[in-house]
This record gives sequence, C-alpha cells and structure tokens, in this order.
Amino acid sequence: MRTIMLVGKTGAGKTSFTQAMQGEDLVYKKTQAVNIVNNAIDTPGEFVENRALYRALITSGADAEVIVLVQDCTDDTCMFAPGFATMFGKPTVGLVSKVDIAESEEAIEQAREKLELAGCDRIFYISNKDRRGVDDVKAYIGLSEE
Repeated sequence: MRTIMLVGKTGAGKTSFTQAMQGEDLVYKKTQAVNIVNNAIDTPGEFVENRALYRALITSGADAEVIVLVQDCTDDTCMFAPGFATMFGKPTVGLVSKVDIAESEEAIEQAREKLELAGCDRIFYISNKDRRGVDDVKAYIGLSEE
C-alpha cells in the first residue's frame, strides 16, 4: 500500500478526503499538525500558505510515495506556484475538490488548470461529501482494497 501526502490550502478538503477514503463520516476538524492516518500524511494548510514552512512540507513528504495537491474549485485563490510539484521529486496527483458545490463548469476547469500548472501528473474531480471520484483516486494511487 502506497503512502500519500495531502497538500493544500486550509479548507481545501484534505482531512475530509482522508475521512472519505476510510469510509468515515465527514467531521470537520482543523488540522493543527502533520497527521498520519493509515497511509495518508495530512498536512496543515499553513504549510502551503506560508512559504517559510515549505521545508516542513518537503520533510513531511520524505516518506510519501505520491504527493496529492488539493485545489478547492469554489476558491479562486491558489497557493501552488507553477512547477510547485517539482520540489518533491515524486509522482504528483491533483484533486479538484468540492465539485458537488461548484458554481460552474468554468470554476472546475480553472481549478484543473491551476493543478496542471503546479505540475500534477494526473487530475481527479472529487466530492468528499457524496464520495464522487474517491474510489478512482484510490485505485490510481494503489490504495484500493484487493
């Protein structure tokens, strides 16, 4: 089973994604520190929101096999600079989150473009709430139960 590290802005859906992957009920809780849940390293949003904490991201990702960048399609801002994924030197997957509440297809497309610019190898569209796309991500990164 491969280990992933989730990276994204506060409120992007990283912790909710770990809950959705585990089949748990979604319970919002602010991630205050790096949290390891089975095969997922859940990082605080501050790690990407504050460039001074990039070293913490790199260190946290040392044991991850796949980096997962999460971009909320209801948020116009993006914390990922072009080429952001290259700092990890690992396969990087992008998640466009909250597609169930997107205001438009254009908002979803803009989130996808942000993840492409960041250097994601593959992009998925997910809703943690209705679990849309979660199984596809699990299968792609080798987390499906055999």
